[in-house]
Amino acid sequence: MKKLTIFLIITTASLFGQNMRQNSLYSLFADNKAVAIGDAITIIVMESSQASNNAETTTGRTSSIGGSFSGNMDSTPLPKADGSLGTNNSFEGSGSTKTTGLVRTKISALVDTVYANGNMLITGSRKIVINGEEQVIKIKGIVRPSDILPDNSVYSYNISEAEITFEGSGMIDRSQSPGWLTKLFHWLF
Repeated sequence: MKKLTIFLIITTASLFGQNMRQNSLYSLFADNKAVAIGDAITIIVMESSQASNNAETTTGRTSSIGGSFSGNMDSTPLPKADGSLGTNNSFEGSGSTKTTGLVRTKISALVDTVYANGNMLITGSRKIVINGEEQVIKIKGIVRPSDILPDNSVYSYNISEAEITFEGSGMIDRSQSPGWLTKLFHWLF
Protein backbone atom coordinates (compact mmCIF):
# COMPACT_ATOMS: atom_id res chain seq x y z
CA MET A 1 0.00 0.00 0.00
CA LYS A 2 2.84 2.41 0.80
CA LYS A 3 4.44 1.74 -2.58
CA LEU A 4 1.16 2.42 -4.36
CA THR A 5 0.71 5.72 -2.48
CA ILE A 6 4.25 6.85 -3.28
CA PHE A 7 3.78 5.84 -6.92
CA LEU A 8 0.53 7.83 -7.18
CA ILE A 9 2.12 10.92 -5.60
CA ILE A 10 5.11 10.83 -7.97
CA THR A 11 2.91 10.19 -11.02
CA THR A 12 0.52 12.99 -10.10
CA ALA A 13 3.39 15.42 -9.50
CA SER A 14 4.99 14.64 -12.86
CA LEU A 15 1.72 14.79 -14.81
CA PHE A 16 0.40 17.97 -13.22
CA GLY A 17 3.67 19.87 -12.70
CA GLN A 18 3.42 23.59 -12.24
CA ASN A 19 5.07 26.31 -14.26
CA MET A 20 6.66 28.43 -11.55
CA ARG A 21 6.71 31.55 -13.75
CA GLN A 22 2.96 31.43 -14.20
CA ASN A 23 2.30 30.72 -10.56
CA SER A 24 4.70 33.39 -9.34
CA LEU A 25 1.95 35.93 -10.06
CA TYR A 26 -0.09 34.38 -7.25
CA SER A 27 2.73 33.61 -4.84
CA LEU A 28 3.01 35.34 -1.49
CA PHE A 29 6.79 35.04 -1.60
CA ALA A 30 7.71 36.08 -5.16
CA ASP A 31 7.94 39.52 -6.73
CA ASN A 32 5.75 40.34 -9.70
CA LYS A 33 8.37 41.37 -12.29
CA ALA A 34 8.22 41.76 -16.04
CA VAL A 35 9.69 38.66 -17.69
CA ALA A 36 7.70 38.00 -20.88
CA ILE A 37 6.56 39.80 -24.01
CA GLY A 38 3.61 42.06 -23.22
CA ASP A 39 4.44 42.47 -19.53
CA ALA A 40 4.28 46.03 -18.19
CA ILE A 41 7.15 47.71 -16.37
CA THR A 42 7.41 51.15 -14.74
CA ILE A 43 10.30 53.38 -15.78
CA ILE A 44 11.46 56.00 -13.27
CA VAL A 45 13.01 58.68 -15.47
CA MET A 46 15.66 60.62 -13.57
CA GLU A 47 17.90 62.28 -16.11
CA SER A 48 20.25 65.15 -15.42
CA SER A 49 22.75 66.45 -17.93
CA GLN A 50 25.23 69.29 -18.01
CA ALA A 51 27.66 70.18 -20.75
CA SER A 52 29.85 73.17 -21.39
CA ASN A 53 32.42 74.05 -23.99
CA ASN A 54 34.71 77.06 -24.32
CA ALA A 55 36.97 77.91 -27.25
CA GLU A 56 39.29 80.86 -27.84
CA THR A 57 41.43 81.42 -30.90
CA THR A 58 43.95 84.17 -31.60
CA THR A 59 46.12 84.25 -34.70
CA GLY A 60 48.31 86.92 -36.22
CA ARG A 61 50.77 87.33 -39.08
CA THR A 62 52.86 90.28 -40.20
CA SER A 63 55.13 90.39 -43.22
CA SER A 64 56.97 93.22 -44.95
CA ILE A 65 59.22 93.67 -47.97
CA GLY A 66 61.28 96.80 -48.48
CA GLY A 67 63.85 98.10 -50.90
CA SER A 68 65.89 101.23 -51.60
CA PHE A 69 67.91 102.38 -54.58
CA SER A 70 70.06 105.48 -55.06
CA GLY A 71 73.22 106.31 -56.92
CA ASN A 72 75.21 108.64 -59.23
CA MET A 73 76.27 108.41 -62.83
CA ASP A 74 79.04 110.77 -64.05
CA SER A 75 78.26 113.25 -61.32
CA THR A 76 74.63 113.29 -62.38
CA PRO A 77 72.46 112.13 -59.58
CA LEU A 78 70.00 109.43 -60.46
CA PRO A 79 66.49 109.62 -59.11
CA LYS A 80 66.13 108.05 -55.75
CA ALA A 81 63.76 105.13 -55.52
CA ASP A 82 62.31 103.62 -52.39
CA GLY A 83 59.84 100.80 -52.16
CA SER A 84 57.99 99.08 -49.36
CA LEU A 85 55.32 96.44 -49.20
CA GLY A 86 53.71 95.19 -46.05
CA THR A 87 50.79 93.01 -44.99
CA ASN A 88 49.16 92.51 -41.67
CA ASN A 89 46.59 89.86 -40.86
CA SER A 90 45.05 89.09 -37.51
CA PHE A 91 42.09 87.11 -36.26
CA GLU A 92 40.57 86.75 -32.85
CA GLY A 93 37.54 84.66 -32.02
CA SER A 94 35.90 83.07 -29.02
CA GLY A 95 32.79 81.12 -28.26
CA SER A 96 31.16 79.14 -25.51
CA THR A 97 28.17 76.90 -25.06
CA LYS A 98 26.45 75.64 -21.95
CA THR A 99 23.57 73.19 -21.70
CA THR A 100 21.72 72.00 -18.62
CA GLY A 101 18.77 69.64 -18.49
CA LEU A 102 16.74 67.93 -15.76
CA VAL A 103 13.88 65.48 -16.29
CA ARG A 104 11.97 63.54 -13.63
CA THR A 105 8.88 61.47 -14.37
CA LYS A 106 7.42 57.98 -14.30
CA ILE A 107 6.21 56.18 -17.40
CA SER A 108 4.95 52.68 -18.05
CA ALA A 109 6.38 50.55 -20.86
CA LEU A 110 5.76 47.13 -22.34
CA VAL A 111 8.24 44.34 -23.03
CA ASP A 112 8.56 44.03 -26.83
CA THR A 113 11.26 41.40 -27.10
CA VAL A 114 12.98 38.98 -24.73
CA TYR A 115 16.51 38.11 -25.86
CA ALA A 116 18.22 34.75 -25.32
CA ASN A 117 20.23 36.11 -22.38
CA GLY A 118 17.04 37.31 -20.64
CA ASN A 119 17.46 41.02 -21.42
CA MET A 120 14.28 42.73 -22.58
CA LEU A 121 13.60 45.42 -25.17
CA ILE A 122 11.00 47.80 -23.73
CA THR A 123 9.02 50.61 -25.38
CA GLY A 124 6.50 53.02 -23.97
CA SER A 125 4.90 56.39 -24.52
CA ARG A 126 2.63 58.83 -22.74
CA LYS A 127 0.64 61.68 -24.24
CA ILE A 128 -0.56 64.50 -22.03
CA VAL A 129 -2.85 67.29 -23.31
CA ILE A 130 -3.62 70.29 -21.10
CA ASN A 131 -5.51 73.29 -22.54
CA GLY A 132 -4.50 72.42 -26.08
CA GLU A 133 -0.83 71.98 -25.19
CA GLU A 134 0.28 68.48 -26.12
CA GLN A 135 3.30 66.77 -24.58
CA VAL A 136 4.49 63.33 -25.72
CA ILE A 137 7.06 61.29 -23.81
CA LYS A 138 8.59 58.24 -25.53
CA ILE A 139 11.05 55.72 -24.12
CA LYS A 140 12.83 52.75 -25.64
CA GLY A 141 15.78 50.63 -24.52
CA ILE A 142 17.11 47.35 -23.17
CA VAL A 143 16.60 46.30 -19.53
CA ARG A 144 18.42 43.57 -17.63
CA PRO A 145 16.22 41.48 -15.31
CA SER A 146 18.68 42.08 -12.45
CA ASP A 147 18.08 45.87 -12.71
CA ILE A 148 14.33 45.52 -12.15
CA LEU A 149 13.43 46.51 -8.59
CA PRO A 150 11.03 44.43 -6.43
CA ASP A 151 8.14 46.80 -7.25
CA ASN A 152 8.59 46.06 -11.02
CA SER A 153 10.24 49.41 -11.77
CA VAL A 154 13.61 50.34 -13.21
CA TYR A 155 15.59 53.59 -13.20
CA SER A 156 16.18 55.17 -16.60
CA TYR A 157 19.94 55.23 -16.05
CA ASN A 158 19.89 51.41 -15.92
CA ILE A 159 18.43 51.16 -19.43
CA SER A 160 20.96 50.30 -22.15
CA GLU A 161 20.71 52.09 -25.50
CA ALA A 162 18.03 54.32 -23.97
CA GLU A 163 16.11 56.67 -26.23
CA ILE A 164 14.07 59.16 -24.20
CA THR A 165 12.18 61.78 -26.22
CA PHE A 166 10.12 64.73 -24.98
CA GLU A 167 8.13 66.56 -27.63
CA GLY A 168 5.62 69.34 -27.27
CA SER A 169 3.23 71.18 -29.52
CA GLY A 170 0.60 73.84 -29.10
CA MET A 171 0.32 77.60 -28.71
CA ILE A 172 3.44 77.98 -26.56
CA ASP A 173 5.54 75.90 -28.96
CA ARG A 174 4.34 77.96 -31.92
CA SER A 175 5.04 81.26 -30.16
CA GLN A 176 8.62 80.21 -29.38
CA SER A 177 9.57 79.40 -32.95
CA PRO A 178 10.40 82.15 -35.48
CA GLY A 179 7.96 83.04 -38.25
CA TRP A 180 8.44 82.04 -41.87
CA LEU A 181 9.67 85.52 -42.90
CA THR A 182 12.35 85.46 -40.19
CA LYS A 183 13.38 81.96 -41.27
CA LEU A 184 13.67 83.21 -44.88
CA PHE A 185 15.93 86.12 -43.87
CA HIS A 186 18.10 83.81 -41.77
CA TRP A 187 18.42 81.47 -44.74
CA LEU A 188 19.32 84.30 -47.13
CA PHE A 189 21.71 86.14 -44.85
